[in-house]
Amino acid sequence: MPVLNWLGKDKVINHHQAVPYRVLEPQYAYGEPDTGNVIIHGDNLDALKSLLPQYEGRVKCIYIDPPYNTGNEGWVYNDNVNDPKIRKWLGDVVGKEGEDLSRHDKWLCMMYPRLRLLSRLLADDGAIFISIDDNEQASLRFVCDEIFGARNFVSQFVWERAYSPKNDAKFVSASHDYVVMYVKNKDCFTIGRLPRTEEANARYSNPDNDPRGVWKPSDMSVKTYNAECDYPITAPSGRVIEPPTSRCWRLSKNAFFERLADNRIYFGSDGNSVPQIKRFLSELKFDGMAVQSIFFYKDVGHSQEGAKEVKEMLDNGSFNGPKPARLLQRILTIANVQVGDIVLDSFAGSGTTAHAVLNMNKRDGGNRRFILIEMEGYAESITAERVRRVIDGYGDTPGTGGGFAFCELGDRLLLEDGNLNENLDAEKIREYIWYTETKTAYSPGGIPYYLGEAFHTAYWFYYERFDTTTLDVDFLRRLKKAERYVIYADMCALAAADLERWGIKFKKIPRDIRKLLGD
Repeated sequence: MPVLNWLGKDKVINHHQAVPYRVLEPQYAYGEPDTGNVIIHGDNLDALKSLLPQYEGRVKCIYIDPPYNTGNEGWVYNDNVNDPKIRKWLGDVVGKEGEDLSRHDKWLCMMYPRLRLLSRLLADDGAIFISIDDNEQASLRFVCDEIFGARNFVSQFVWERAYSPKNDAKFVSASHDYVVMYVKNKDCFTIGRLPRTEEANARYSNPDNDPRGVWKPSDMSVKTYNAECDYPITAPSGRVIEPPTSRCWRLSKNAFFERLADNRIYFGSDGNSVPQIKRFLSELKFDGMAVQSIFFYKDVGHSQEGAKEVKEMLDNGSFNGPKPARLLQRILTIANVQVGDIVLDSFAGSGTTAHAVLNMNKRDGGNRRFILIEMEGYAESITAERVRRVIDGYGDTPGTGGGFAFCELGDRLLLEDGNLNENLDAEKIREYIWYTETKTAYSPGGIPYYLGEAFHTAYWFYYERFDTTTLDVDFLRRLKKAERYVIYADMCALAAADLERWGIKFKKIPRDIRKLLGD
């Protein structure tokens, strides 16, 4: 498989592993409680890493609308990797070499670790959709092939985002963007089918009043030649009909007469036309319609529709490029997002993804959940405010109901020296320890120091913020019976032979005990 290389790649290829875990600090809750919906203000790289303990492998659909890297710096949503936050990040991670990178190198350095973390959050039956244009479309495909696997590429949809040409275009008036789709594992993913439209159903009729209902004709001939299917057919009018030149019939002679006896062959109202196979609407193999690779604006909206939605809700006409909610609803349908599934958008912008999720929940009473991440300062004034308006209603549009928690990124769990940040809530530290050991979501068990059991191993975190702890015989009396144990403490008073005999693996709590001992 071809691999894309660029300046700075060696600095970022494993950078997602070095990103520190930070806690999420709830600021307020809005609307209905316990919805599971979250809006996070902060750098999306840090925020994605912080989501891993609770959400790794659980997100059904990811949609992102990253910077297209056009070089336009005049928008509220800065569509350029020369954004000061990105420049600072490149300086910290890539170093002085980052000053000499092209804007394409910078974009790839910015995107790569974020995509690596997104791939870890995606469920085995999940899908990721990425909006992009011609500036970085080719680079994005190479990077996604590397991270998600080329075999897990599904489609590069074309979205008809403009409904009229720009007559002042220097060369070509671009009227489309792309939406690139990959899945975590094609063997696990089932694509959603689209609701049938009146236009599609209108292709079916019943000219011969067949009691089985409406049907549409299908060509009897095929290009692939088969001698068994090369025979003359006599129409009811007596006309003898041969297969078209260089073609043969789709059905063998026996199969044809079986269909004919079952009134599944149609020769036209005059009984003299070329035979066609009747396909009944009631006998379609699948519910709904197959997904097409083009998103027409009449079906999913265009860029002006997205801008109008934001202006109607927020009276903010300066937010360029918001996607219409109908486009996101089409994407969620294709991703087969069901009741209770989680949807993530780590370049949340104006909050269109949450709008689409809430619309779908209102339609069927579901509880699909969204997680939005926005690093810019308008995360509260635009992103969260739009979601509030959708929940409560705006103009003549009734509210969807629902709610969300608004969070800021807090302190890191491990300090730069590798020790625990003991200023944090102990429950956050326990959640982090459990995740690093099991890569599963943490559920407090209610027993002091006991984290839980996974893979036939019981995990204990014997920690007191202002005291040292020792794994000794007295502590062993607390243990629930298990095949194996992993026990964290500051010190261990048990002999190595005893640890082995009882199936215990001792791990030292990463903190500076000298402070507790007064050294």
